[in-house]
Amino acid sequence: MSFGSITLFFGLVLDRLIGDPRTRFHPVALLGNLIGFWGRTNFYPRSLERAAGILGWLVTVAVAFIPCILLYLFAPEIVFVLFSIAALAFCIGWRSLEEHVVSVEDALAKGEEEGRRAVSYLVSRDTKTLTFEQIRSGAYESAAENLVDSIIAPIFWFTVFELIFGAGIFGAVLFRCANTMDAMLGYRDERIRLGWFAARADDVLAFIPARITGILLLLIFAMKGKAKDAVRCYCRDRKKRPGFNGGIPMSLIAGGCGICFEKPEVYRIGDGKISLAEGGRSIISVMRWTTILAAAVGILLMVLF
Repeated sequence: MSFGSITLFFGLVLDRLIGDPRTRFHPVALLGNLIGFWGRTNFYPRSLERAAGILGWLVTVAVAFIPCILLYLFAPEIVFVLFSIAALAFCIGWRSLEEHVVSVEDALAKGEEEGRRAVSYLVSRDTKTLTFEQIRSGAYESAAENLVDSIIAPIFWFTVFELIFGAGIFGAVLFRCANTMDAMLGYRDERIRLGWFAARADDVLAFIPARITGILLLLIFAMKGKAKDAVRCYCRDRKKRPGFNGGIPMSLIAGGCGICFEKPEVYRIGDGKISLAEGGRSIISVMRWTTILAAAVGILLMVLF
């Protein structure tokens, strides 16, 4: 068995065991501090904001690569493998996605206000008037959309870089950097010029993983006898969600699970045959099986090639 396949397997296991420790020394938190330092609005002349955004993107990736390069070149192979397992666990957010949903469900058990407060940490929409179902929608939408960004894309780029360069962790770190910069800067507000490159880079790097996620979801729903509903919702609703990628997993999950994702006055994805309170477990189950299938394919490819 290749070291890449071992790294991917144990990286996922480690993520399930520890999730995302809440500490300011978490690698992604440190990365966020760096992005926050150079990604300040109204700091650069307007004419230079796009250039500053591109340079900042390149510097951030280079800084994140430094420990990977040093260990790859100079550390014993077993040390690099152990480092890669830990780093991959930090690049993947499988357990944390589920924990975010659970935190909203636990808050809703205490009332709407607690639920609104909890979901406000996951979504950018105004949560002041959301109903119970709309609060749950925000939580499960975030999980469905981030199935690509937090799980499948890191697995995909890890596998690609492992097959091509024999160092998959560079691919996972590259995507985590790109996605974090998009999350912090890729908005159509005062950050639009500074975050333009970050948003486009994230779209490009997630393009193939989003479609692989769609294929895996269709396989799962086909086994459940729900493929027709998933495809119908995909064809009808996937473009309601802005962007090239997020609408794919959201529409397929909504159709296949029979639920509805709703952002008030923006979109409704799915038919809502059952409520999210009823269908929530099905969503989490489908996400778990998608992750397992993606990892299995990646491990198989690395073992074979």
